[in-house]
Amino acid sequence: EIVLNPLGVPSRMNVGQILETHLGWAARVLGLHFATPVFDGASENEIKEYIKQANGEFDKRKLPPSVGPSGKTRLYDGLTGEQFEQKVTVGYIYMLKLSHLVDDKIHARSIGPYSLITQQPLGGKAQFGGQRFGEMEVWALEAYGAAHILQELLTCKSDDVAGRSKIYETIVKGVSNFEPGIPESFNVLVRELQSLCLDVELIQEDEIDPEEIVAGVDALVGVD
Repeated sequence: EIVLNPLGVPSRMNVGQILETHLGWAARVLGLHFATPVFDGASENEIKEYIKQANGEFDKRKLPPSVGPSGKTRLYDGLTGEQFEQKVTVGYIYMLKLSHLVDDKIHARSIGPYSLITQQPLGGKAQFGGQRFGEMEVWALEAYGAAHILQELLTCKSDDVAGRSKIYETIVKGVSNFEPGIPESFNVLVRELQSLCLDVELIQEDEIDPEEIVAGVDALVGVD
């Protein structure tokens, strides 16, 4: 016997599981087999009729019906013997085991395929993808102040195309002066902004003129 939380039904929108429970109970009592193809299963009225027939079997045996017309019945607390406040749906359904085994799930990669658009590693074991390092994982490393690990994960180990070659070179030469480049995701962002008719371009640090920046800010705020 399995006890299922009813909160698992609305969010998954699997009301058919409840209907199958009712029909399964009626089938067990009546000794019948039902086939319910997709989009062509038993209707609610048919299920109610079968429940009524099943309760008729209890009447023939001079037994009280175990399940009412709604498909629910009264249950009792096994420790205290007290009756539960609300009736509970009881019946029979198929319950298939999902294969969640470590041997099937374990996965690792050094290098592998990358997305053509973002240049980031693909996702999933089936595509020999990388391990996703999401926003919350970034927060965790930030909390420990692991700046260098974060810089690697978000650049050369992800979508810094030039950085991949550079870091390989530093490993071969045995030096540790690696400097990350610009992630491809930033280039994608710039292209999207340009598609909105926003003129965005990168300026090298040595090309920056502080006086021009001050003049530009003054012009924006209207200072003479």
